[in-house]
Amino acid sequence: MRIATYNVEWFSNLFDDEGNLLDDNEWSARHDVRRRQQIEALAIVFTALDADAIMIIEAPDSHRRRNGVLALENFAQTVELRARKAVMGFVNETQQEIALLYDPDKMTARHDPVGTPAFDSEYRIDLDIDAEPDRVRWSKPPLELAIETSSGIRFRMIGVHAKSKAPYGARSPDQIMRIAIENRRKQLAQCIWLRERIEDHLDAEESLVVLGDFNDGPGLDEYEKLFGRSGIEIVIGDEDEIQLYDPHAEEMIRRPLGGIVHTSARFWLSDRKRWMETLLDYLMVSPDLRKKARDWRIWHPFDDPVCYKTPELRAALLDASDHFPVSVEIDF
Repeated sequence: MRIATYNVEWFSNLFDDEGNLLDDNEWSARHDVRRRQQIEALAIVFTALDADAIMIIEAPDSHRRRNGVLALENFAQTVELRARKAVMGFVNETQQEIALLYDPDKMTARHDPVGTPAFDSEYRIDLDIDAEPDRVRWSKPPLELAIETSSGIRFRMIGVHAKSKAPYGARSPDQIMRIAIENRRKQLAQCIWLRERIEDHLDAEESLVVLGDFNDGPGLDEYEKLFGRSGIEIVIGDEDEIQLYDPHAEEMIRRPLGGIVHTSARFWLSDRKRWMETLLDYLMVSPDLRKKARDWRIWHPFDDPVCYKTPELRAALLDASDHFPVSVEIDF
C-alpha cells in the first residue's frame, strides 16, 4: 500500500463555491501559473503518484458556503484517480484544510479525534519560563484518522500542518528576530502537544503514521540552538522513548558534514533572485510499521531520477505546488 503526503499550494483557489474546478486561463494563486496549468500539472502528479491514500495539506477550503470534501472528490473523479474518497476533520479559518484522499476499495477512513485536549481546543504550556502558562492553538488542527484496510488491518493516521516559523510582516531586524523566536516557540509547543498524542497511541501499541508539513527540521534556522532541538526531533521522540521513523529526518539529524541533504519544498526568494530548497514534509511510522515499510521517496523533479527523466512529470511537479509529494510503501 502506497501512502503519501502532499502540500498543494492554494488548492482551494482552483474551485468555485460549488466545488467545481475552475478550468480556465485565469491566474492561480501560484506565482506565474494559470489555473488550467496548475490543474493539468496536479492531474499528472496525482496520476503518477497513484497512491492508495494521500494526506493533502492546504486542501480546498471548507465552511458554510464551501465543501472541501466535495471539491476533492470532484477533482479525483475528473482526473480518474483510484483515491477518490475524501475525509476531513476540524475545519479552520485559513482556507488551508487538512484532508485525506483515499481508495475506498483498499480502506475506510474516518475522522476520530481522541485524547485531551482535543486539537481544535487550546494547550497550556510555559513557553518562556516565566511560570505563567501560555495558551497555544493550532490554526490548522491535525487530522486524526482511524483507518481499516480491506483485509481488516487497523492503524491510526495523523495529518499535520505545523505553524510556520517565517517572520511574516516583520520590517526591521529586531522585529524579524522577535517574531521568528515567538513563532518557533509556538511551533515547538504544537510539536510537544502532538508528541503527547503520539505517545498515547504508541503506549497502546497502535500502528501509527504521522505525516504532513511540519515547517521545521534539524538545523533549518539559527534560533534552534536557543531551544535545544527541532520540532521534528520532538515529534520523533528521544532515544529513551519509543521513536517514530522517517529515513529523511534520520539522515538530517545524524548527517555527517557534507552528507546528503534531502529537500521537499522549493521557494522563490524575490530579494535574492534565487530558489531556496528545504526539507519540510515528513512521513513517519511507528516501530511495528517500520519493519513493513520500504521505498520512502521524495518526488523531487531534479533529485529523484525517475521524476527527472520524465520531462512531463518533472515540469508538472514544478507547476503544481511549491512542495513535492513524499511517499512510502507499507506491506500490510
